[in-house]
Amino acid sequence: MTIHIGAEPGQIAETVLMPGDPLRAKWAAERFLDDAVCVNQVRGMLGFTGTWRGHRVSIHGSGMGMASLSIYANELIRDYGAKTLIRVGSAGAMQPHVALRDIVLAQTASTLSTPSRGIFREINFAPCADFGLLRAAHDAGQRLGARVHVGGIYSSDVFYDERPDLNEIMTRHGILAVEMEAAELYNLAARHNVRALAALTISDHLLTHEALPAPEREQSFGDMIEIALSAAFA
Repeated sequence: MTIHIGAEPGQIAETVLMPGDPLRAKWAAERFLDDAVCVNQVRGMLGFTGTWRGHRVSIHGSGMGMASLSIYANELIRDYGAKTLIRVGSAGAMQPHVALRDIVLAQTASTLSTPSRGIFREINFAPCADFGLLRAAHDAGQRLGARVHVGGIYSSDVFYDERPDLNEIMTRHGILAVEMEAAELYNLAARHNVRALAALTISDHLLTHEALPAPEREQSFGDMIEIALSAAFA
C-alpha cells in the first residue's frame, strides 16, 4: 500500500494498462478481463486486476496530465513491481492523413516540459517507446484491421492551449497527435528500465475540428485496448 494506491502487495500485475479516466479503467476491466477485482479506490482513482487470455493484467487510472501520471507510474513501478506499462487514451490528430477513430502508436513523445525536467537539467532527453511493444502493437493493429499510425506525438502540459503557433510547428514537423501523458511515462520507463508504450485513439482533430461522438467512442477505444493487450503478451 502506498500514499496513492491502496492495493495490497501482490494485487498489482506486472503488466498495467493506464487510461487517464478511472471510469474508463472500470469499463475496460469489465469488458476485457476475467475475474476482475477492484484493488484501488484511493482518491477515486480506480484500479483493477484480472486476467486476459490467462495472463494477469492490471488496469489502473493515471489521471490527467504528466504530473498525475508520474505519481501513479512511479508507485506502480517502484512499490508494486510493474514491468510493462501501456498508456491507453485519447488524442487529438495533428496531420491531415490521421482521421477520427485511427490509432496512433507513439514512437517518440516531444514536450515543452515534464516532471522529470529537474533531473535532466540542461539535457534535452528524447523519450521513446519500447520497440518490442511498438512492433507488437503495430502487428496487432494490422491483424485487427485497424488504421494504425506510428510516429512522434506531442505531450502537452496544458489542456487549454493558447499557443497556436506551437501547434503549427508540431504539425510542420510531422507530429501525429497531441495528448498529455506519454512523455513522462517514457521518461520513467527509461529511468527504471521497464517497458512502456502509448496507444492512442484519435477522438478529435485539431485541423478539421471534428470530434468523435460519445456513443461511437466505445468501439474505437475497444480496438485500442485489444491492441495494447495483444502487444503486452506477444
